[in-house]
Amino acid sequence: MTPKEVLDYAKKNNVQIIDVKFTDLFGTWQHFSITPHQLSEETFEEGLGFDGSSIRGFQTINESDMLLIPDSKTAFLDPFTQVPTLSLICNIKDPITGE
Repeated sequence: MTPKEVLDYAKKNNVQIIDVKFTDLFGTWQHFSITPHQLSEETFEEGLGFDGSSIRGFQTINESDMLLIPDSKTAFLDPFTQVPTLSLICNIKDPITGE
């Protein structure tokens, strides 16, 4: 799906929560949730900011800003949640280096 298709899919399925997922350096799944209003086409390019110091092995507290870049091709409705939840797997980038 394209980012626009993901947004349309979320609206069509009355999604109430967006769960963004990624793995830490040890391969453990991490995630946090946002509202559908926090997800836009720009989010798929610019990313979502998060505190990397709270994730084991990522960043020190003085260099903790990180970005999650959602991959629109990974979007799926989570069949195990009580409310309609869209899951997206994300890539992680350093906001300064872009790596």
